[in-house]
This record gives sequence, C-alpha cells and structure tokens, in this order.
Amino acid sequence: MSSIALCTLKRTVRSPVKLFHVSTAKGVQPGMVDFHSVVSSNPSFRKCGFLPGLKWSFRATGIRQMTHGASGRIQNEPFRKSFYLVAGAAAVAGIVTGISHFQRAEMATKIPRVEEREGGDIAERCKSFMSPPVTDIQVLQQRKGEMSTRMEMLIMETQAEFCKALEEVDGGKFRVDRWQRKEGGGGISCVMQDGKVFEKAGVNVSVVYGNLTEEAARQMRSRGKVLKGKDGKLPFRAMGVSSVIHPKNPHIPTVHFNYRYFEIEEADGTKQWWFGGGTDLTPIYINLEDGSHFHNVLKEACDKHNPQYYPDFKKWCDRYFYIRHRGETRGIGGIFFDDLDSPSQEEVFSFVKSCAKTVVPCYLPIVRKHLNDSFSPEEKDWQQVRRGRYVEFNLVYDRGVKFGLATPGSRVESILMSLPLTARWEYMHEPAKGSKESEMLEVLRSPREWV
Repeated sequence: MSSIALCTLKRTVRSPVKLFHVSTAKGVQPGMVDFHSVVSSNPSFRKCGFLPGLKWSFRATGIRQMTHGASGRIQNEPFRKSFYLVAGAAAVAGIVTGISHFQRAEMATKIPRVEEREGGDIAERCKSFMSPPVTDIQVLQQRKGEMSTRMEMLIMETQAEFCKALEEVDGGKFRVDRWQRKEGGGGISCVMQDGKVFEKAGVNVSVVYGNLTEEAARQMRSRGKVLKGKDGKLPFRAMGVSSVIHPKNPHIPTVHFNYRYFEIEEADGTKQWWFGGGTDLTPIYINLEDGSHFHNVLKEACDKHNPQYYPDFKKWCDRYFYIRHRGETRGIGGIFFDDLDSPSQEEVFSFVKSCAKTVVPCYLPIVRKHLNDSFSPEEKDWQQVRRGRYVEFNLVYDRGVKFGLATPGSRVESILMSLPLTARWEYMHEPAKGSKESEMLEVLRSPREWV
C-alpha cells in the first residue's frame, strides 16, 4: 500500500498542488518509516520548503490512516516502497477525504485575518476595527513610530480578528462599549452574552495613562521593579487586550489570553518599559488531542523567537494559574510571561505580535470540533463547579484584576468581564473515583507536558 503525505499551511495558500514521489530507503521495516530521515535526504521535500507555520499531516491511500508515534515515526498497515507528498491548499480540499474530525474543524475555521501592517496607513487600518481606537487617529498618525502606537494598533487588530472569528462560529454579535477614564485614557469592551455557542464572551482593549497610585506602585516594587518618581508621582502608560470565553457546551474549553505593554517615566525623564501576557486553556473535560493542538500552536510561535521561550513560559503559566488554596491549576495552561524587557524592545514586540496572532488558530478549531457534542445535566453541573474555581482564581490571585481594581477610574464592568455568567459552589464537592471528572482533576493537580 502506498500513502499520501500532505503538506499544509496554517494560513491560506494559493500555490498549485505539488505531488512528489518519495522512495523509502531499502531495509525499512514493514509498517514503519522514519519520516524525518526521509525529509532530510530527499530533495523533493526541500522543493516544498520549510516555511514558518508549516504542518505535516499524513493520509494513507488505503483504508487505514497513519498515526504518529512518540518517536515521530509514522505507523500504519504494511505498505509498499513509496509514498507521495502533496503540497498546497488545493490538496486539502480536493485530495484528502476521511480526515479526522479535528482536521476538519481546523480547516473549517475560515476567518478573514486582520493583518498588522507596519508602516501602512493608520486611518485605513482602523476601518477594520470593532471601534475607533482609544487614542485619536490623528495622534496615532503623528506618533506612528512610537511603541505605544504600534502596540495600540496591534491590540485593536487582535480584538477585531478574534471577535469576528467568534461571531462567525456563534452567529451572534458583540455589544461594543467605548468607555473613558477621567484620569486619562479609556477602552473598548466587546461582550457577547447568551449566544448560541458562547454563554459569555468578552474581548477588551484598554489604553490608560496617568500617575500610579501608591498601592499600584507597591505591587510593582514587590515584583522587583526599581521605580524613581518625582514629587511622589510616577507617570505611566498601560495598554493591552484581554479576553475570556465561557462556552455553553462543557466539551468546549474556556480560553483566556492577555497581551499588554507598560511604560513608566521616571524623575530624570527616562522610561522603563516591559511586556507581559499569555494564552491558556481551561477545559472541563480532558481531551489529549485538544491539549496537544493548543500547546503546539503556542510552541510554534515561541520557537520563531527563542527555543527556550515555550518551555520557560509553559512552566511559568503552570505556576501562575495555580489556585493555592485548592492545590490545583486553573486549567491545562499554555504560556505566560511578565516584565519581559530584553533582549530589545523591537524583539520583544515582535514576539508578542507572534503570540497575538495565535489566538484564532489555537482555539477556533477546538470550538468547531465540539460544536455538536451532546452533554448530560451532570456534565453541565461539573462545568459550573469548575467555573467556580475560575472565579476564585481571578478574584484572589489574578494580577490584572488586582491592578485594575487598584487603579482610580478603572471600569469595574470591564475588569470583571472575565467572570462567567453562571457558576456553582457545592459544599465538599469531590468527583467519584475513576470518573471523567476525577481524571480532569488529576491533570489539574499534576500538570503534564503536551508537546
């Protein structure tokens, strides 16, 4: 039996279909081929190109489908001496049939991307946003090259892209609220409640400035920041995009992401700056395929900048989203980082930009995969209990919530947007041993590796 190896790109590709015949080396054990060695030794694969965002998936021409083993080898029923490589988006639609439900869900996620076009016309870019930006467009044009402007454009584009993706899958529309902060700045809150798919979905942008309160400055000093104010004042500018999505179906996970930029002007006029953020997944029931997909998309974005980013920020995420009084993590993690100010502002911004571009591809395929999953009243009750844990973390430990509530003029409705519409607290709740619920709890109490 021969097989087809399909080369796809996560982004839309308009290249023609390419079919390469690749012969396996002599002596290969029946039913097993070392794909990595074949790639490295075959010029046909190099013609396809190892492009950023490239994914390899495999499909046998016979009835049975290949699977990846832990070693990266491709296992299948015994096949003959060759297999083929098909490259290009047309191959996805025209050649492969009978692919897995997860692959179908991923390909069904056809969301028009809002690309960040550095150097493009700001007024033109703003037309695709959910709302005009917080900062006046003329001011943004004048400060086009400044990091605060570039970051504001990125977070507005991220908000628009994610909201449009969620609207497409739900069929509902976001309510868009603009708000102002009398001390300086404001924000745009996009919220959808009681949709077909999402019980509550929020995607917020905030751009605020002014002087840090003593409580907020104390929180930052506790993280090792040396802040030198003038006459007791610390001028700051902070901006970010944050989102929490609470689906109705307990088989669709909750997702959270936040990417932010902070700068402080010290007494001598110099500025301290740093970036922070991350993306994490909170499933109600464990699904190994979903977890692997989610973490692999994040790892790919991290690896473009530093191979150490994913393992470091994955561990940081597991530590940060930890409910200490429960002895469990909030979910299965993702990545999290804070106070990132090296190796350079440009390089960190580029990394944050890559992370922001993962929010649709890491989550929407999972949503589409589980759209029609049935669930029982008991499974819905377990979702409500887990949402209670989500509330506990956000109100007790989350830095963003604590900073927002400590900042004068903050919009409480937007800060608490992250809380679910409904939740449940049962006294002395403990799932039955051997149940799917207890399996989920074991993963939360002992975080695992996903890639």
